Amino acid sequence: MNSQKTYILGIESSCDDTAAAVLCNEQVLSNVVATQKVHEQYGGVVPELASRAHQQNIVPVIHQALKNANIKKEQLSAIAFTRGPGLMGSLLVGTSFAKSMAMALNIPLIEVNHMQAHLLAHFIKENTTTAVPSFPFLGFTISGGHTQIVKVSDYFTMEVLGETLDDAIGEAYDKCGKMLNLNYPAGAEIDKYAQMGNPHAFKFPIPNVKELNFSFSGLKTAMLYFLQRETKNNPDFIQENLMDICASFQHTIIEIVIKKLKKAVKQTHVKQIAIGGGVSANSGIRNALKDAEQKWDWKCFIPKFEYTTDNAAMIGIAGYYKFLQKDFTQNTITANARYAI
Repeated sequence: MNSQKTYILGIESSCDDTAAAVLCNEQVLSNVVATQKVHEQYGGVVPELASRAHQQNIVPVIHQALKNANIKKEQLSAIAFTRGPGLMGSLLVGTSFAKSMAMALNIPLIEVNHMQAHLLAHFIKENTTTAVPSFPFLGFTISGGHTQIVKVSDYFTMEVLGETLDDAIGEAYDKCGKMLNLNYPAGAEIDKYAQMGNPHAFKFPIPNVKELNFSFSGLKTAMLYFLQRETKNNPDFIQENLMDICASFQHTIIEIVIKKLKKAVKQTHVKQIAIGGGVSANSGIRNALKDAEQKWDWKCFIPKFEYTTDNAAMIGIAGYYKFLQKDFTQNTITANARYAI
């Protein structure tokens, strides 16, 4: 698309990961992430601690990203940063640093929507044979903070068709994981145990939610009452049945997901599905989408693991396409915690 070498520095600080990446056009030269372990003891992200950790991490992370990419900061064409959505304190750290660095280098500043970036991560080119979605496609973003079905008509023409009315899918995993005495974040652990259990051992309700919206609070409540009832009769119930509980819970989540995606395909006549967000690393959801390709002739795009969780490579690729459009941001810009697609 672009014969010139465009170097974009991407900065991501929307939640509890401080990330920086350098891209040359659509190719990732470096992708560095500093994960904050401080939140594990609290069972969730503590906003004030997150913003403090970003302040400590941002300089070394950006330094490492430039070093790994083997370029000098003076070679950068522009700086792209996550404006939102996310935690306000965390976003402010990345936004302020990006503004200052762009001003110091006298290069363009580019704001990026975090949710759009998750879907645009599919356009990162690992090699010349990298398969990318063609427009239009259905984007399905699933993470600790978001669950959305989006119709993507162009790089920055996106329409939210449905979203969660309460808990995000990743939040449901974490809250149910806490009930099962699993570590935070619990998604990976539930997925691991689910692979060793019977998905039909226990039955959990499928919520009846209108249109293409989701609800996971009822499933969470059903899990709570189920565990209370069973542990009253057998205090060791969770320990003895952990794999089956995780498998049954995950099976229910997958049923909800596939049911809504089938409805979205029927409604839009679009059979290309691209997933993004931390929960897209889940093996059960990945396998269900691969099965859907065979059953219903869908074409599913599943990102590399390093581009599923919050990362700056996805910010960089979104920034690259905005750079081509000369869609630059004024230095007076502020972070936006509720930045909608």
